[in-house]
Amino acid sequence: MLGLAYWASGDLEEAHQAYSICTAGLQRAGYTADALGCAIALADLRLAQGRPGDAIRTYEQALLLQPEQGEPVLRGTADMYVGLSELHRERNDLDTATQCLAKSQELGEHTGLPQYSYRYRVAMARIRAAEGDFAAALELLDEAERVYVSDYFPNIAPIPAVRARVWVASGELGAAQAWARDLGLTIDDEPSYLREFEHLTLARVLMAQGTAVDAFLHRLLQAAEGGNRAGSVIEILVLRALSRQAQGDLPAAIAFLERALTLAEPAAHVRVFIDEGPPMTALLRTLAKQGSVPAQVVLAATAKPGRPVKQGLIEPLSAREFDVLRLLGTDLDGPGIARELIVSLNTVRTHTKHIYAKLGVNNRRAAVRRAGELELFSR
Repeated sequence: MLGLAYWASGDLEEAHQAYSICTAGLQRAGYTADALGCAIALADLRLAQGRPGDAIRTYEQALLLQPEQGEPVLRGTADMYVGLSELHRERNDLDTATQCLAKSQELGEHTGLPQYSYRYRVAMARIRAAEGDFAAALELLDEAERVYVSDYFPNIAPIPAVRARVWVASGELGAAQAWARDLGLTIDDEPSYLREFEHLTLARVLMAQGTAVDAFLHRLLQAAEGGNRAGSVIEILVLRALSRQAQGDLPAAIAFLERALTLAEPAAHVRVFIDEGPPMTALLRTLAKQGSVPAQVVLAATAKPGRPVKQGLIEPLSAREFDVLRLLGTDLDGPGIARELIVSLNTVRTHTKHIYAKLGVNNRRAAVRRAGELELFSR
């Protein structure tokens, strides 16, 4: 209970110490399955502290507690692989992240805690969003909300807030704005750890609609730094860099980004940067030329390692396919695109199918976003 109290108040180091003591006691008493549950808390705390490498080691050590081959798998083991998946996704190793989720499914839901079903879906939704398949991500988040089961852990990243971030990334600002309005979130709110994720999501919504959020982000940054929550500090610095970039203040944007990269573990924090898309890639390339930050981080973010299909075009687009792709980024529907190009609707559908295959996506919004990441429209 002491660990939960510290966690809810944002005192993460004290919470980690309390949970560590509890875990050691459970292991001595032979309650190994309960120790696995504590491992999830310990890993979550390390991630919030900006230490994903330590979080991975926490899960790996917990998996060593498994009984000998042939004996029943401990309940909570499936959750270990979900946690590992989240961490590999942040490293942008989407293949390993997906394999971890597959392993958890192979073990069976009976080897998971009551929260496994929704945690699995949230983890898979984040992978789908990283791949640009926002429709699939939203569907998985809807499923996760339907099977949600609460536990004693603070609900730091509520599913509706995760969904709002996907809406922002996919350009559905109306839905994201409605989410913030329904919760009554405003930039005048007092920062608190329990609402930090939601407030950062609100900042993303406001930035997407062109609203100034510098003062709001400054207050959030002060609160996160005061609580030594490096995970949030890195994200806030990333948002401040993008905010200043949008205002045309490149020196300030670079300064904030340098601070974020300096705090980040090389090769461990990757998605927090590249999920921001072309604007962040441009800033990272500027820094790469200066050589003032860890090269490993810059190269990982700008190269965007992950699934091979994400490295670039599987096959170049034809001139006609590019014409269709350009119009996919407009408000025209299929028949409208056909009329614009003076072709049949079936021809448009064929071109669209080929475009999706070459870009490695499966819906219109993802195709436009992927084209932007590859800078196809500027070539």
